[in-house]
Amino acid sequence: MSGGPIIGRGASGNLHHRFDRTRIEVVDDGWWQDDVPASRATEVRLEQSRTAISRNQSPDMPFSSSLNPYRGCEHGCIYCFARPSHAYWDLSPGLDFETRLIARTNMAALLAEELARPDYVCEPLALGANTDPYQPIERQHRLSRQLLEVLLRHHHPLTITTRSALILRDLDLLESLAHQRLVRVFISFTTLEADLKRIMEPRAASPGARLKVIRTLRAAGVPVGIITAPMIPMINDMELERLLRAGLEAGATSAGYTLLRLPHEVRPLFEQWLREHFPERAEHVMSLIRQSRGGREYDSRFGHRLRGEGPFADLLAQRFRLAIRRLGLNRRREEERLDTTRFAPPHQQINLF
Repeated sequence: MSGGPIIGRGASGNLHHRFDRTRIEVVDDGWWQDDVPASRATEVRLEQSRTAISRNQSPDMPFSSSLNPYRGCEHGCIYCFARPSHAYWDLSPGLDFETRLIARTNMAALLAEELARPDYVCEPLALGANTDPYQPIERQHRLSRQLLEVLLRHHHPLTITTRSALILRDLDLLESLAHQRLVRVFISFTTLEADLKRIMEPRAASPGARLKVIRTLRAAGVPVGIITAPMIPMINDMELERLLRAGLEAGATSAGYTLLRLPHEVRPLFEQWLREHFPERAEHVMSLIRQSRGGREYDSRFGHRLRGEGPFADLLAQRFRLAIRRLGLNRRREEERLDTTRFAPPHQQINLF
């Protein structure tokens, strides 16, 4: 699966996904020698989707409807829980997830159609629930901006979660949305250490750039929070309090966290990454993960998958509660609640009286 770490990528190779019936193994017999390294350029496939809004019934999620303009994510975060979704398109959750992306080019038009349906009920939409809506290919395709334009036009509320500084390109739309209490932004962090960020989230924004995003959004009147996710035992969990304080000082008013999740193909990818970058502590990290997941690498049960259980998970939860209480985070939730009453469906008859 791997030839060692690849500069600028999270995964070291492509592993076979769980739906793959054909297995091909490459063996170097020395017959052909080529000193030119394989290309790792990003490929983007354009897709015409059938629906724009994705629905979920998970009690763990603070939303039930989301918008995901891209499949796969060039940020390359090694721990990303969305990696297994690439297997549905017969692509590997490894390097394919970071380099063979899908842009859903008709999302904005579909969204307008779905908002116009007579039975549509307005509730905040989550932009970027699966993969980052402001990953690098958004510069060219501008799908997230198109979605913001539709939502602003019809006064529809949304939340945005990102690790990218590219979101500041759309500050004009975000200011207008915030003025009507239609948007909240969450900036996701794992570390303040540039070297750790480089190997764990190779193409995401630097910690300093993300703090600048928080400061800029707050100055523009856009409600912004910090999500410390995921917390990984013995890798970044010791930074929890520092991350929360840095977010507060930059202007964040709310905070959340999750414990590392290792569903399906994420587990072998993450374990390989650990062996390559932290061989001296890899087994200890995995042991703490199993202790937090009932003896397994992953526990998918609702109510457990985001937080875990056991001594390490309980201590992490207690540290988070104490930190946000001390810092005064999460005290403005009511005044930052999004407004669903302004929603004006497409083609709605304007009341002149």
